[in-house]
Amino acid sequence: MADKISGNMVGIWLLLAEHLRLGTWDLLKAWSGAADEQVQTRLAMQLVNERALCVKGIRQKRTLSQKGFELANGLPFIATDSAIHHLLDEHTVADAQHLQIALGKIRQTFGHFDGRILAIDPHRVKSYSKRQMPRRKKDKDSKPAKLAQTFFCLDAGTEQPICFTTACSARTVTKATPEMLTMAAKILKFNGEKPLVMADNEHYTVELLDWIRSTSPYDMLVPMPNNQSVRRSITQVAEQAFTRHWAGYATAKSAYQMKTSKNGAYYQFIQRKGERADDYDFKAFLCTRDRDEVEDLSIHYPQRWHIEEFFNKDQSLGWDQAGTMNLNIQYGKMTMALFAQAASFMMRARIGLPAAHWDAQHLAQDFLRALEGDIRVKRDTIIVTYYNAPNSERMKTHYENLPDRLSAEGVQPTIPWLYDYKLDFRFK
Repeated sequence: MADKISGNMVGIWLLLAEHLRLGTWDLLKAWSGAADEQVQTRLAMQLVNERALCVKGIRQKRTLSQKGFELANGLPFIATDSAIHHLLDEHTVADAQHLQIALGKIRQTFGHFDGRILAIDPHRVKSYSKRQMPRRKKDKDSKPAKLAQTFFCLDAGTEQPICFTTACSARTVTKATPEMLTMAAKILKFNGEKPLVMADNEHYTVELLDWIRSTSPYDMLVPMPNNQSVRRSITQVAEQAFTRHWAGYATAKSAYQMKTSKNGAYYQFIQRKGERADDYDFKAFLCTRDRDEVEDLSIHYPQRWHIEEFFNKDQSLGWDQAGTMNLNIQYGKMTMALFAQAASFMMRARIGLPAAHWDAQHLAQDFLRALEGDIRVKRDTIIVTYYNAPNSERMKTHYENLPDRLSAEGVQPTIPWLYDYKLDFRFK
């Protein structure tokens, strides 16, 4: 740190301010089990910052060295692939899950989760592992392939990821969903109300719906398959049972008993589109509790699309490829991406448009890796100066005099992984 650093990699230092607010160091230190002076937690910080830059496999090439990136992690070097592998391999799947829950609880205090409407969806990533395993289709038009099965839970109100679970190709949605939603329940505050979980056709199984109904603290709304049995149940609903809400849209609600279900009747929500009987189009949903079907079908369920937008926007942080089928290592890598996503989300609120609306890849390439500046030490403070920052006047109001701002927020302004130096910014 005695040498001044100049380059175009100093944009990553803006995320350090958000990591201080999130308490990232304390969470990673508890996960690593290492003391402040040891290297393990700093290696984890490198992995988090790599995720933010949307880069993979860069340690061998050293493409980030001597540009300020390694110093942001509290290291004088870029750690090797083997060092990162050994760090992750020392931890279990349960360690990664506990880390997700701890991060989620902190994000809950920041108001990052509304907790009323949740969206769940599998996110399948092609694997090139040579291991023998079941092959699955990523979608109906693709060929069966080896996949890393990743399952996400998203807060539909704030469009922020709550937690995820990952597995090999053999794991089904029915088996993975209870584990993931149990993790989410440890993060969210329910305030006496059951959150509504919006799912897709894959989640329409008796075993999963029975678990939601009897054991979980959730309600679930899931589309029913367009099979003969469901079509028959729709035709049995009388015309008078439908309530017309606006032109071309009507709904009906009735009890529905699933075969082999151990619970009582569920509730079938039917939406009807069209004005003439010969032009009607029906779509049926199953809900685990009697709810307002108009609100759920017309307002809540369309918000499920936010999880697809999240995949498109943020999957390049580390959820778009499966480098290993050692699940504890894969869990660790993907969990570090949650930290990068959380810090980026907080930074976006401060940097202004248009960068605030860019996807993760665009933000990394044209913001975090594009800002030119230098890093120097003055007394007890590391000062990062940017020369071409967009919206510089806006950024001054959020990042200049950062130690005082953090102290006013009740955040310790010193950086533990940089030997308790403070951090400040200048924009010129």
